[in-house]
Amino acid sequence: MEKTNIKELVDQYLDVSFSVNTIAESLVKEQIGSDLTNEQHYTLRYINKVGSCTSTELAEVFEVKKSAITAIINRLFERGFIQRTRDENDRRLVYLTLSDEGKALFSKTEERVCKLVESIIGEFSEVEIVQFLTTYEKLNGILKQLKNNKVVE
Repeated sequence: MEKTNIKELVDQYLDVSFSVNTIAESLVKEQIGSDLTNEQHYTLRYINKVGSCTSTELAEVFEVKKSAITAIINRLFERGFIQRTRDENDRRLVYLTLSDEGKALFSKTEERVCKLVESIIGEFSEVEIVQFLTTYEKLNGILKQLKNNKVVE
């Protein structure tokens, strides 16, 4: 590819990526409402998915420092949305699970987010959705590989 063409593609990718991420996060936030931040919702979502996890696991999954996760966990715990359980064999390990209140809130917000996503994907054909997800997953794999290899020249 020509250098100018690559520059145009980079510009287009960055512009579209920024716009999509900004608008999507805003729309998700509207559906979540004032009950949670997006980060708190994603944290509840992950804990709901796996059932139980540690804050270290969350920090690794979300690729943030443990202190950032600790702040989110503390707020969720203070509001009664998660429970902390110490490991009987290793008291240093603390497992996080959703409380009944956390499960109810997550269910309510997840239903709203699913309706939002349904309204978006309803604008695409099944073929377009499959192509997009396949391409997006491929991009994710490439980005993860680049990040792990730290090969950016």
